[in-house]
Amino acid sequence: MNKTVNINIGGLFFHIDEDAYQKLSRYFDAIKRSLSNSSGKDEIMKDIEMRVAELLTEKQKSDKHVVNTKDVDDVVTIMGQPEDYRIDDESASSNQTFTATSLKRKLYRDEDRGTIAGVCTGLSYYFGIDAVWIKIMFLIFVVAGFGTGIVAYFVLWFIIPKAITTSEKLEMTGEPVTISNIEKKVREEFDSISNKFSRVDFDKMGNQIRSNTENAGTKIGNAFITVFGAFAKVLGAIIVVISSVSLFSICIASIILMFSSTMPNNFAFNFINTPISLDTPLYVQGLLFLLAFGIPFFFFLLLGLKLLVTNLKSIGNVAKYSLLALWIIAVGILIAIGINQASQVSSEGKVIEKQVITINPNDTLFVKFKFNDNFSKNINDKDYNRIVEDNNVEYLYSNDVTIKILKTDEILPFLQVEKITSGRSISEAKKRAEKIKYNFKILGNQLILDNYFLSDLKDKYKNQSVELYLFLPKGTILKPDSSLENYDNSDNEYFNLHFSDNYAYKVGDLQIKCLNCPDYENEYNDVDIKGEINIEENKSTNTTDSTSTISVKINGVEVNKNNNKSGELIKNENGILIKSK
Repeated sequence: MNKTVNINIGGLFFHIDEDAYQKLSRYFDAIKRSLSNSSGKDEIMKDIEMRVAELLTEKQKSDKHVVNTKDVDDVVTIMGQPEDYRIDDESASSNQTFTATSLKRKLYRDEDRGTIAGVCTGLSYYFGIDAVWIKIMFLIFVVAGFGTGIVAYFVLWFIIPKAITTSEKLEMTGEPVTISNIEKKVREEFDSISNKFSRVDFDKMGNQIRSNTENAGTKIGNAFITVFGAFAKVLGAIIVVISSVSLFSICIASIILMFSSTMPNNFAFNFINTPISLDTPLYVQGLLFLLAFGIPFFFFLLLGLKLLVTNLKSIGNVAKYSLLALWIIAVGILIAIGINQASQVSSEGKVIEKQVITINPNDTLFVKFKFNDNFSKNINDKDYNRIVEDNNVEYLYSNDVTIKILKTDEILPFLQVEKITSGRSISEAKKRAEKIKYNFKILGNQLILDNYFLSDLKDKYKNQSVELYLFLPKGTILKPDSSLENYDNSDNEYFNLHFSDNYAYKVGDLQIKCLNCPDYENEYNDVDIKGEINIEENKSTNTTDSTSTISVKINGVEVNKNNNKSGELIKNENGILIKSK
């Protein structure tokens, strides 16, 4: 039974028995004694230890392998004994004979002799050819291979390791990694560096460094001034271009605003949109816009010209301070107008009107929006601020109308109309809301709603709107027209409008369910209908608002028959509504 110890050689840990450890220690001591008079002794010993660690690693058969005396003998055989050669005699060598061609080379990058990264030099060692031919081959690939030579060089640079240690450098050239060669290689490098330092004239070097430093400082200063001057010219040109274009645009916009004051009020309101209310005359807005935004860009223009032209004359302090005073006054007036405009819409007021819809419990409620031919030709047209004329009176026309369908516990459905606007106070806002003209009508079981409202022309930009709330009791059958599509503001979880003239809905406890929607439309809103539902046909006598309705009956009676429409909704033997073929 042998005792084992843990040792560290070249940064690697090994398990070694005591006899092998003693033998390896004596081997290292012998090497140190033979190197006592050598230059670079520590570097040589470091490389020797690293090489021994590599050889022992190759002997490792598993993580539990213990280095024995046979492993040490094999390493000594490869490395050689210190007494087999004379360290001080460069011609002496190990008693083992090696040739560069008899050993297998390893591929490394030789940055010491390489021009860039040592790729070509490393390849020349590996293949045994001159590095010049490797470089010529890369150039051919660069020219004829559309730059592939450059890509290949960088790939090899990345994947080929650099020869750092003396052992790696010997392996790169194919020389045996023995004590003699390691010592010889390190001493050559050490002597080369020593010779370079011995040939240095330090006084001359100091004077040259001082002179070069002064010249470099001067050149750097001049280069900095040149670069900064060029940058200033480029920056000045950019500032001149941007400020000139901006100033020109501001002048054009200001002139348009000023001359627009002579145009009709309807034209100005419909085609000119400014952040400031039209309560402020357009010529005043144009002048303030020119002063508040034009003066800063004018100063930017002067700054850019100053960077471009070094001897540009100043416009004078009087002009500068006068423009600055005008700019401060213009900005102050704009701030005051902005505060005044914000105060005019600081409070919200509303006027509420409630209208009960009297229908029989079994009747279907039809709901639709209509438009006025005098103001629009399409139910889908949307306009939130436009001046129109009605009976020789100008009004503000808007389509800001929404409808929301809700549930009520009352017996009859009802419509709640809320006219909303803004003002300096709630009372002022309510007075404006009372002036809003909005109409609707109830014809039998039809609810016909205007898709617009009219308000006083002088109440421009006061956030006017009309919100409609249709309250329906449980069990009510609703038949909405597709015109509700652009105005419906209902919660989809309660009422999901599918935008079709053929669909009928029933008010339930938690949601309004579609009675005859296709499965793909109604998959999240399953219908469970019990009892009898009647949707009677109703035709209005008003020619402009005539409506042809359908009749839906359940429990064996014809269902969902529509004039000039194909398909019927019938109830099958399982009590499920289906569409007939």
